[in-house]
Amino acid sequence: MNAFEIYGGKPLKGEIVPQGAKNEALQIISAVLLTEEKMTISNIPDIKDVNKLIDLLIALGVDVNRVNGDTYEFEAKNINIDYFQSEEFKKKGGSLRGSIMIVGPLLARFGKAAIPKPGGDKIGRRRLDTHFLGFEKLGAKFVYDAENHFFNVDATQLKGTYILLDEASVTGTANIVMAAVLAKGVTTIYNAACEPYLQQLCKMLNRMGANISGIGSNLLTIEGVEKLGGTSHRMLPDMIEIGSFIGLAAMTGSEITIKDVCFQELGIIPSVFSRLGIKFELKGDDIFIPAQENYEIDTFIDGSILTISDAPWPGFTPDLLSIVLVTAIQAKGNVLIHQKMFESRLFFVDKLIDMGAQIILCDPHRATVIGLNKQNKLRGIEMTSPDIRAGVSLLIAALSAQGKSVIYNIEQIERGYQHIEDRLKALGADIRRIEAQPAGH
Repeated sequence: MNAFEIYGGKPLKGEIVPQGAKNEALQIISAVLLTEEKMTISNIPDIKDVNKLIDLLIALGVDVNRVNGDTYEFEAKNINIDYFQSEEFKKKGGSLRGSIMIVGPLLARFGKAAIPKPGGDKIGRRRLDTHFLGFEKLGAKFVYDAENHFFNVDATQLKGTYILLDEASVTGTANIVMAAVLAKGVTTIYNAACEPYLQQLCKMLNRMGANISGIGSNLLTIEGVEKLGGTSHRMLPDMIEIGSFIGLAAMTGSEITIKDVCFQELGIIPSVFSRLGIKFELKGDDIFIPAQENYEIDTFIDGSILTISDAPWPGFTPDLLSIVLVTAIQAKGNVLIHQKMFESRLFFVDKLIDMGAQIILCDPHRATVIGLNKQNKLRGIEMTSPDIRAGVSLLIAALSAQGKSVIYNIEQIERGYQHIEDRLKALGADIRRIEAQPAGH
């Protein structure tokens, strides 16, 4: 098993370029199935979840040409619909949560699709109901084979309709939008997600010939068209990486410049880190974070303890709550972290407590962090990464800690962060990959 060995406690310095956005990539790459014409997509992150999806497309019959490091050409001319029934598909699709995203485009273009129950993070239940309820409203019928954990979907004639989503799911909205662009008539999606990544998808679909209005709001109107053509698209930088690097700079007292961040697309993220007392400057489209001796958490206007919670966009993304929690460990002051959307995402705090953090886990959704104000450094320990975001949070903690830390199960981290050890080494981090098993294995 691969692990990271980290000697922490030293400041880092330099520039880092955020990768292309993982959550955008899974939607955009799936959308190539909507046309037989060539699609050119750049700033694709080189990470496991994205590479697995590209492999799945190749197996389905998509011609894929890697033009350079982060740019690919896709041509979905000869799709093998029978591939769905193969054992290989059940295995490949089941190992990737993002595989659900191919269902909408396949229903739209071919009238049928299938999907194994997808895998992914262990962060609590992540329902797929929103996707399927939306497809059903458009006229799809699906059958769940409980024995094989397999969904078969039939949609020979999709028709536009009014859809009120039961939750503002980003992937659910994206999937339904991709199904609706080729449906007959008008589809209205209310309570739609409006994340920048979803806006990017809708803008790209419009360039392909779709007719989507209301982009950026929670009410999307889609007039179905006969067919879509090819286009080119560049993905946004990953806002979760950008937030992670802001937290890393603060925790380690480092001077770091995060390059080309597309600042206007970051929403509330920079101001949440500001409330933790982290100073930064915008230089062009780069975020410059100076080395800070300490940083002090804001309070609410009446002096009560600050609460940071997640909410659908334009609220604060749940993917950065783990990072905020870790960053608060060395702040001056206290903060309540309220993780509303997933019930198992805070369970990694026991490792942080072992490292010397002062955290009270109130319940599965809430944790109070009592800042150490850099009076005491965390101490290095051995730990295992439970999911992508917690893994990077533990990595940040280890880089700020005194002594040696070992993080196991780093495959989880690498599902979401490309070449992370090389990029951290370039900032001066003492990190290396080793072969090791956690004790007791």
